[in-house]
Amino acid sequence: MSPIPLCLRCIKKSEVAILSACGPKERHLYEIRLPWIYCSWYMLLKLNFTDDSSEQFVFYDYGPKDIATISFYMLVAIKVHAVIQECILDKITRYLQLSKLEQSKFNESGQLALFCLFSFIWGASILNAEEFAMNLTSFWKDYPFSRMLFQEKFFYICQIAYWLHALPELYFQKVQKEDIPRQLCCICLYITHISGAYILNLQRLGLILVVPHYLVEFIFHALRLLYFPDENMQKGFIIWALLFIMVRLLTLTLSVLTFGFGLARAENPGFSIADGNFNTLPVRIGCLGALCLTQAWMMQKFVHSQLKKWRERVKDEIPEKKTTNPRKKRTKKEPGKGQWSNFANGAAKTEDGASPGTRK
Repeated sequence: MSPIPLCLRCIKKSEVAILSACGPKERHLYEIRLPWIYCSWYMLLKLNFTDDSSEQFVFYDYGPKDIATISFYMLVAIKVHAVIQECILDKITRYLQLSKLEQSKFNESGQLALFCLFSFIWGASILNAEEFAMNLTSFWKDYPFSRMLFQEKFFYICQIAYWLHALPELYFQKVQKEDIPRQLCCICLYITHISGAYILNLQRLGLILVVPHYLVEFIFHALRLLYFPDENMQKGFIIWALLFIMVRLLTLTLSVLTFGFGLARAENPGFSIADGNFNTLPVRIGCLGALCLTQAWMMQKFVHSQLKKWRERVKDEIPEKKTTNPRKKRTKKEPGKGQWSNFANGAAKTEDGASPGTRK
């Protein structure tokens, strides 16, 4: 097993020690000393520049150097995932004595509940600081948004790193084969949409769409965590269902406004990768189509699951009908065994088959 970075310790101004764990249950610690110039390639955000009009802010761009940074934070996410699993979730599952299937669902919801809550708070703070939600025209006005602040870029770097780390976690967590396609599909959708918003300079639209989505996901996984010890916590899922539908409608509305009206009016006929301008008709149609198909797929899964639960609930509520004794089937009379069956050779038979004596 390859070593996973646990923490960093500064030795000198030009060196950094990376404490790594390796082996079963990470019992063996190793210390690797690397020059700071090499570590900075992985840990710090690159492609920063200062705007001449506002020298107090440092803006960032994206590029190939972000791959190294994403790789480093992906390893950090793997380690954080393992710590949460071992120190919190495993102890709770032992106390509740869950089955293997319930334990797998509990671990999935425990990890995603913490991540969705953290991402919702972080994304909401960015929206509040930059006041994107107050002005809808900020999603398409002055496009392309090739300049990002530190917290905005760091948010997207951590999001991409987390969902990339979820791919090897399918092996580490020993997920059941029947559940792998579902989780793999969800992970790929997250990676595609978040990376697409980051690369196409649609970071503002991505933020306003992902924040309410993470809120709904947090409510769902929190309710599922509470459902395992207490199965009477089903009323909370009604609130989640209503919020789920509202967020899907909000996503479709903002997507149509941004790609169908906002960016269409400010369309730039040129396609410049250097300037980060992707405001062309094929790109807009592709992005809007991808978002609409994703929302339709999510609603189809939602309706299917709700109908399935409703049918199961109806079956449980209907009392079982008392089974009545079936009527005895009449057997066909065999020949020679009618009312004259007790007579043989003109003499009546008794029960033991012997003929009674003749009358005197």
